[in-house]
Amino acid sequence: MKQPSIRTLLVDDEEPARERLRKLLGPHPDVDIVGEAEDGEQAIRQISDLKPVLVFLDIQMPRPTGLEVAASLGKPAPHVIFFCTAYDEYAVRAFDLHATDYLLKPVKRPRLARALDRVREQIEDGSESATPIPRLGSGTNRRLLARSGEKYVVVQQTRVECFLSEEGETKLCSDRGDYSMDPTLADLDSRLDPDRFYRISRSAIVNLDHIHEVAPLVGGYGEMVLRSGRRCDVSRRRMKELLERFGGS
Repeated sequence: MKQPSIRTLLVDDEEPARERLRKLLGPHPDVDIVGEAEDGEQAIRQISDLKPVLVFLDIQMPRPTGLEVAASLGKPAPHVIFFCTAYDEYAVRAFDLHATDYLLKPVKRPRLARALDRVREQIEDGSESATPIPRLGSGTNRRLLARSGEKYVVVQQTRVECFLSEEGETKLCSDRGDYSMDPTLADLDSRLDPDRFYRISRSAIVNLDHIHEVAPLVGGYGEMVLRSGRRCDVSRRRMKELLERFGGS
């Protein structure tokens, strides 16, 4: 029985590395290389446009790094095989993400074949993605990747005031401007550091460090004012939890 085509994207900032990977993938007829990217911005754009099933993603690219690219993906995410030049802190983080696999450069044919077999097995099992979206709390993932028009910007989490859902679009609001993101608020809520970020309603997650004041409203609801002056509504249930969290009554 013929294997289904595996739509594949190659991401590496060095063209010789991408060329070598293309040659190594040549003997695998079910691997269909649908695109290549030389940096993180191109990778995010092509993942969105081409919908690959598998992404070979170099970790050690100039910002945004491969880990930042992985952290910016919405669901469903593709299977991701990370590769890097050595076992270091990046390798440890990649293993923490439970990536489909992790390859060292220069990639060897037998090792690549085993990684592809793992992808095929997961596809046959019906898994949409073997790469859980990483929690955004430590290490390189203290930064977020967001869109500003046709470009992507890296935003430090400390600069984020809140995340809003407006007309089906996720918006990152920072002290330097507002940007768009692919993950939904539900995705972000499960990945952000709970000691820093708190979901105050169906449509807003706030950075607790940016809260200026919280005002109770009739019916148990609330209104939050951030340091920038931005105002956000707080749901009745979240208002009660928020007051308890800050030691209020």
